[in-house]
Amino acid sequence: MTVDRVKDFESLRQALTTAPLLLIPDIKLTFKLYIDASADMLGAELHQVQIINNIPVEGLICFTSRQIKPTEARCGASQMECLCLVWALEKLNYTLEGCFFEVITDCTIVKSLLNMNTPNRNMLRWQIALQEYRGNMNIVHKDGNIHKNED
Repeated sequence: MTVDRVKDFESLRQALTTAPLLLIPDIKLTFKLYIDASADMLGAELHQVQIINNIPVEGLICFTSRQIKPTEARCGASQMECLCLVWALEKLNYTLEGCFFEVITDCTIVKSLLNMNTPNRNMLRWQIALQEYRGNMNIVHKDGNIHKNED
């Protein structure tokens, strides 16, 4: 074995044995839902900031992804991001229902989805689907260069 491989193995072992890989959700704390869509995938990560050894740590609770269906492939980039949000909330409903959470996205349209006056058919359907989360959800836009979680 080379020295580089031994170092890599040791760093991997250290990462797997010291830091918590998955946190247990605490419904009293705010969640962070990172979403992102690409031409062929939807992805979401659910995080939470918890105090571990008197240090605030943002840790992963779960992640999920799926391929785009053929009918969804015709959507534009903004619609894909909105679809990703609705899909992620349906998927993680059992965890997020009744809890406060932030949605972090790199698409500005998602932030204005709830307030659109003349949405198209899909956007209107998604607006209706998001109504149950309206009081508990805060949508935050992060520039694509900063929003690296899902990429």
